[in-house]
Amino acid sequence: MKRRLRRAAGEYIRELHDVILRLHGAEATYLRSVPVTERFEGRVVWDGTVEVFKLAGHPAAKRAYAWAYEEETPKPHREYVAVLGVAPVTSPKLAVRAAIIQEFRSGKKS
Repeated sequence: MKRRLRRAAGEYIRELHDVILRLHGAEATYLRSVPVTERFEGRVVWDGTVEVFKLAGHPAAKRAYAWAYEEETPKPHREYVAVLGVAPVTSPKLAVRAAIIQEFRSGKKS
């Protein structure tokens, strides 16, 4: 069973690596996984794990923070998020906050 979990985790990290390369044009090396819980007005608005990557070849960022989630509507599919570690985004928690704000501004989430 551990083998399956490791392989699945490795595939997930490769997917995020590819998303970072495609979106931001930089080579990414996985560093660590960080659990993040974000609350707003006392309730949990985001709870998950952010994968932290070291970047090579990006002109402004040395880190990227990435994760994926399952979107239920209009049809089930996986969405990917890759946030560059450029001030003021200097941690996994701040990357989550930036993504939440961006989704709110774009009207993706209510």
